[in-house]
Amino acid sequence: MLYKRHNRLKEVLKKRQPHLTVLMEDIHKPHNLSAIIRTCDAVGILDIHVVNKNGNYPTFSKISQGSDKWVFITSYNNINDAINTLKHRQFKIYAAHFSNIAIDYRNVNYTEPIAILLGAEKWGVSKEASQLVDGHITIPMLGMVQSLNVSVAAAVILFEAQRQRLEAKMYTKIQLSPKTYSKILFEWSYPNISELYKKNGRQYPALEENGQILEGNVLI
Repeated sequence: MLYKRHNRLKEVLKKRQPHLTVLMEDIHKPHNLSAIIRTCDAVGILDIHVVNKNGNYPTFSKISQGSDKWVFITSYNNINDAINTLKHRQFKIYAAHFSNIAIDYRNVNYTEPIAILLGAEKWGVSKEASQLVDGHITIPMLGMVQSLNVSVAAAVILFEAQRQRLEAKMYTKIQLSPKTYSKILFEWSYPNISELYKKNGRQYPALEENGQILEGNVLI
């Protein structure tokens, strides 16, 4: 592995924010999903959560620009399971949703563990999901249209989250545990070799400072 590339992977991983995430409910258009994933990578999100009634989440590679390789995706069969999982991990969940209790998206504290729920392109967040979350947020609109495209809305909200976290200096200190950091760094550095280790139930070998595998007996 080239030393320059290894340093790039480390710098990106050091800024990953495990306590900021997105939950997508039935977003079925590949270009929207891919654009959201790309934004997630840009603001340092580590993993995202997807609920799709069809059981898949197609991405459009020309838009995601490969960012789906750097953002982990967890899929669920229903919204209830997804929300319960995030709440069990102590996330507050805010839905981008018009309602009489919705607040301006800028009035949320994004330095806390927080998940942003985004609904389907045409229908928005489901009634069930809107009742399960901790709150609703909206983006003020001053023109004739009532809402933004879902991927644009995601970018607006997530860059506000990034702004708050930058001010709180949350990107200057590694947010991942040493174990998780080392694990992901190896998987990013050696995706094919890491799959072989997982298949054989073996612990990943350590990496040298330049990114080379420390062990001599790499599984083949």
